[in-house]
Amino acid sequence: MATKLARLLQENPERRYIMFGGKGGLGKTTFSAATAYWLARQGCRVLVFSVDPQASLSDIFQRDIFGKGPVEIMPNLWAQEIDADRRIKEYQEEIRRKILDMYGLEEVPQEIEDYIQAASAEPAMEESAIFDAVVDIVVEGRYDYYIYDLVPLGHALYYLSMAKVYDEWITKITRLREEMREYEEMVARIRRQKETEEDRILAELQYIRQRINMSSSILTDSRKTAFFFVLIPEEMVILDTLKAAELFRRFDVPISGYVVNRVLPAELLGQNIPEYLRNRIEMQRRHLEDIRARFGDQVLAYVPELERDVTGLEMIARVADLLFGDGRA
Repeated sequence: MATKLARLLQENPERRYIMFGGKGGLGKTTFSAATAYWLARQGCRVLVFSVDPQASLSDIFQRDIFGKGPVEIMPNLWAQEIDADRRIKEYQEEIRRKILDMYGLEEVPQEIEDYIQAASAEPAMEESAIFDAVVDIVVEGRYDYYIYDLVPLGHALYYLSMAKVYDEWITKITRLREEMREYEEMVARIRRQKETEEDRILAELQYIRQRINMSSSILTDSRKTAFFFVLIPEEMVILDTLKAAELFRRFDVPISGYVVNRVLPAELLGQNIPEYLRNRIEMQRRHLEDIRARFGDQVLAYVPELERDVTGLEMIARVADLLFGDGRA
């Protein structure tokens, strides 16, 4: 039988962008890999990718994929880990090229070069470069499904807020440029010029805005995107998930459901087990009741604690079966 999670994806095939979010270390990468595996087995072309500098897609697939672009893992399944340092270098070079093209310079002035180098040390440069890489992946459209192994919650909220801030800033700048352009066109007609350098700046701003709008609209469109929170039956994680879910709603990110990981089998209570394990199961039982009370039918799967780490396709397939069942309705 198919699980609730499998039915949700089957009944909404237009949801091509799938994200797992939550605190670090709860199983986001595991579920991202298992979902990608399951969809690939259904015959869909799937890319699972991560922008987390501490990502473990290489570990879970037991393949060296960091910074190598999309790497084929098995038929229909590709995985990608973005190399932030290399992306920053590419980002810097693109800035230099645009400065030269826009202003007709033969080389970048030293004071601007110094600024570019200094900015590369700022966290914002890394996050901007990575965000731009995500936009490239999302708007390219080569795959049937994109599984986004989301960075920890604080960074994820930063990406979402950055999209809105960029859009608002570019909207204001574009409005000013368009107002100035009316006067520039009048001057251009008088001078019989077809285009001014400022026109090219305006075109660049509009291009950036279009890319940001395209990516942010995908992330906030419930028809295209399925976002799942991963949590475990522990009090602090439950509270953090509730807070994060509220913040995500403020950014209009559609929450499709929750997946509870690392559930200890309750049937062990009838066996001769250590007192520590018995107490952990009893504690989880209380927290599971709390999860059911708070999230109800939004919980789409409960995944048990496994006896070893999930690495390699055999274990990924096992998790996929726990998440999705046999895939039949």
